[in-house]
Formats: sequence, structure tokens, C-alpha cells
Amino acid sequence: MQISQRAKNIQPSATLALSTRANAMRAEGIDVINLTVGEPDFQTPKNIRDAAIAAINDGKADSYTPVLGIKELREKVA
Repeated sequence: MQISQRAKNIQPSATLALSTRANAMRAEGIDVINLTVGEPDFQTPKNIRDAAIAAINDGKADSYTPVLGIKELREKVA
């Protein structure tokens, strides 16, 4: 099988490289909070899980959020 030049030029994922580094540091005993791949090592708090379930049950989680974001959230963050 021939591999295209485009496929040969694909660079490794920077996110995965940083995740690997963070895991290696953790294995060395260094306290690391790994925010690279979106897979936290703790459970989502119950109040957030409950709110997500309520949003699903209320039909508020059936589409993407607006491109500009959620108005109420933008106001709180600002």
C-alpha cells in the first residue's frame, strides 16, 4: 500500500503530546492538573449532573448553543 505525501506530512497531535508529558510528570510524583484532553480525573459534581439531566428532560439540550454563546452565561462571565 502506498501512503500519500499528505498523510506522511501529518504532524502528531500537540494535545496528545502534552497529555503524555503530564502523565509522565504525574508518574514521577509531580502534582499535575492535566487539562489537555478534556478527561478530568474527578467526577462531575452532583448539582451539575442533576442540571444536565434536567436540561435533557426539559428539551433544552437538543441542539448546539448559539454561536455567540448563551446570553445569561456571557453576562455572568463579564
